[in-house]
Amino acid sequence: METGKLDVGGLENRPFGVVSTVMNEVVKIASHTRRKKWRMKATVLAVRFHRSLVQLVAAILLYSTARQDVVGQNATGQATTSPTELAPATVTTNANLYVSMDALDDTQRIGVGDRLSFRVIEDKEDSKLLAVADSGELEIPYLGRVKAADKTCKELAREIKTALEKDLYYRATVIVAVDQLNKKRGNVYLVGQIRTPGPQDIPSDEVFTLSKALLRAGGFGDFADKKHVKLTRKPGPGEGDNKIFVVDVAEILERGKTEKDLKLEPGDLIFVPSRLINF
Repeated sequence: METGKLDVGGLENRPFGVVSTVMNEVVKIASHTRRKKWRMKATVLAVRFHRSLVQLVAAILLYSTARQDVVGQNATGQATTSPTELAPATVTTNANLYVSMDALDDTQRIGVGDRLSFRVIEDKEDSKLLAVADSGELEIPYLGRVKAADKTCKELAREIKTALEKDLYYRATVIVAVDQLNKKRGNVYLVGQIRTPGPQDIPSDEVFTLSKALLRAGGFGDFADKKHVKLTRKPGPGEGDNKIFVVDVAEILERGKTEKDLKLEPGDLIFVPSRLINF
């Protein structure tokens, strides 16, 4: 190649090589010029260009490597995670919000179908999600089935704490919290002298009593005996016969004696008899 002439033939398929070679040729041409300042400028320009070129190539390589790691397949042939496919978030449960048993709820009663979270702080693990079975029991790690229905979270936590500290733990700080209440607690059944006989759902957000059930059923019939309403309840575990309560509902509704009102339980049967003399 003659001095002062550029030869870029055969470089059209190498874009970075073309620019680099052209710059080298510019430096060579400038080095033969008689003006020193042009030689200096060409040298500085070439140095800056090469630095920029190296940075550009490095950035492209880093981008390409990152893209292959995020999208596409890895070396084992398994699909990798795309930017929009995020890892599942840690489940936030109510039990993770408590650090002391003293702060646990002591008002709301646990019912069948409720979803609870449970953890022992000393384990230093995330809480476990549990559901109250139809039997009213929870499957507690290390202990097995524990009766939970009709207890508050604080009451249940204290019972579990006592059981764990018998043989398994030197100290156990037990946290029990309700994550989701079952929409209903079961059914009660009304028959006899009532406006709308039949089953009623026991709501989970209130104390459902005998008087409330009667009012929701439309009240008494025209010939109802309000003073001798009979409630029949199934026996609990280890109990014998059905429990029968006779309640004077007239005193509750007309005289405000709410202390005589009975809290209903799933399966209760309410029978409103007729008066012996209807006039």
